[in-house]
This record gives sequence, C-alpha cells and structure tokens, in this order.
Amino acid sequence: MNTISKFALVFPLAALIFLALSGNLFSLSPVVIAIQVVAAVLGVWARITFHSGQFNIHADPRDGDLLSNGPYRLIRHPMYTMALLIFWSSVVGHPTWIVAGIAMLITAVIAIRIHVEEQLLRLRFSGYAEYAKRTRRVIPFLL
Repeated sequence: MNTISKFALVFPLAALIFLALSGNLFSLSPVVIAIQVVAAVLGVWARITFHSGQFNIHADPRDGDLLSNGPYRLIRHPMYTMALLIFWSSVVGHPTWIVAGIAMLITAVIAIRIHVEEQLLRLRFSGYAEYAKRTRRVIPFLL
C-alpha cells in the first residue's frame, strides 16, 4: 500500500508542473485567486500544525500523537483539500478538456491516496476510527 501511495505522489506533482508551465494553473479571475489563496493558507496551516519531524509526504505515519488540532479538527486531509482546491480552481480559470481531465485524474489519485493513508492510520493510531467519525475527509461538515 505504501508503494501505491508513493507512486501516486508523482501524478499530482507532474500535473502541477504541467499546468504551471502551460499557463493553466493561475488565473486573473478574482474567484480563482481567492480559492487558491484559501488553498495556500489551508496548506500552510496544516503544515505548521505538524510537530517537528512528524510531517511526511508519503503515507507513512510517523511517531507521535494523532493530529486532531488546527485544520485537522474539521477535516482529516487538509493537504489533499488544498491540492483539490488548486486543481479545480484551475478548471474554473481555464475551462478546457485537458485541464478538467487533469483535475479528474488528480481527484482519483488523491482518493486512492486517502484510502491507503486511512488504512495505515487506522493501524497506527488506536483512536483513528473515533476521530474519523467526528471529522470529514476533505470538506468540512460535508465530505
């Protein structure tokens, strides 16, 4: 499972680079800018919530306590939420089939990573099942 997660990390990074280099990542639309700023703030907030040495870009839970503060109070995967906001705001700013296709592919990859990561977290943290009952995966109060 961990190998799947590591392999799946390549797709969002490659897609992000492609969208940036092709001019399809950012937009002059105030709506897109606002969504991407919210995504960036969420990503920074989630990152600084981690304790020293606990952050890992792979689905490989480190030693320490289960994070349930900061954005993790509301959603279990704020970093994935950030990525989804970035990719789908790109679709809003550049509504083409290629950009939408990339966003759909990335959404599928993130769904796989979430599934793998949650299995690992359930094994690593005894309180994860209870935490999962009171939080949403990516959208507060909804999903």
